[in-house]
Amino acid sequence: MGRRMFWLIGFVVVSVCAYWGWKLTARNAYEAAEYKTLEQQGQFEIREYPELMLATTSMKAASQGEDGSFMRLFRYISGGNDAEQKVAMTVPVFMEENEEQGPGQMGFVLPKDVSSARIPQPADESVNIRQRDGGKFAVFRFAGRMDEATLDDAEQKLRNWVATKGFKADPEAEYAGYDPPWTPGMLRRNEVLIRLVSDEQTY
Repeated sequence: MGRRMFWLIGFVVVSVCAYWGWKLTARNAYEAAEYKTLEQQGQFEIREYPELMLATTSMKAASQGEDGSFMRLFRYISGGNDAEQKVAMTVPVFMEENEEQGPGQMGFVLPKDVSSARIPQPADESVNIRQRDGGKFAVFRFAGRMDEATLDDAEQKLRNWVATKGFKADPEAEYAGYDPPWTPGMLRRNEVLIRLVSDEQTY
């Protein structure tokens, strides 16, 4: 009985430590890009985003940062810039794929206190600072891993929903990931976003 209780207590302690370790490094530990929800229907939303400033770098299609793009951006926010300034991590990480026009892009959203002041310029020439224009976006939220089949399925669901709403959508989609790589698939927050280019419906 004593040994069983010892193992039970040990399991609880390890579980609690693991939970808080995940929670402190999970999405709710970071500043999130602002947006206003205009409409929500289950996993689908219409959002309005303000202008956002991003640190971006090229990304191979479907690499999810494994091609070194994530680490290039991470080095920038870790002080790899002309001010040697550390920049807080934010969520989400935006990803764009554009195979017809060349490499895709991965982008970290710069915190408000950084983007409203002087933005440190990247030391790495493959990292750039650019503005993500504000506007209305259709969004589909889903869990799991962001593999090619899952992304294609999520984008198609979103485009079908947009069509039922009577909106005109941009031909390109972008993806957003909110969690570190070690987050279990069922707990991950992923999104596909498509910019709306029609003003047929107002809110």
